[in-house]
Amino acid sequence: MSLTVILGASSKTDRYSHKAQLALQKAGQEVIPVHPIESEILGVPVVNNIKDVWQPIDTITVYVGPNRFAPLVDDIIRLTPKRIIFNPGAECPELYHEFPDHIEIMEACTLVMLSLGQY
Repeated sequence: MSLTVILGASSKTDRYSHKAQLALQKAGQEVIPVHPIESEILGVPVVNNIKDVWQPIDTITVYVGPNRFAPLVDDIIRLTPKRIIFNPGAECPELYHEFPDHIEIMEACTLVMLSLGQY
């Protein structure tokens, strides 16, 4: 089973990160929602700081803008995910060069990828 970190997770049902978490869970994916103040989303305990993630990560799906993402680059590199998906509105191409070549960088929509069986 692959493990996905949802950076910018939300308990607000109208947020795309919430919809993505719901879809990922329905697809049988294990998720780690990351949010600075939430404690649980969709029955899954929330990690309040990405520095507290210790498990091997397959994917980080990003739902925060460049200003919030930029300070996390070193912590994300430390996690050595296989890929990072920058969802619409979260793209930050000015930072992509910071990541080693073995981390795949994608500008895509997690929800669309799931719906097409391409996740």
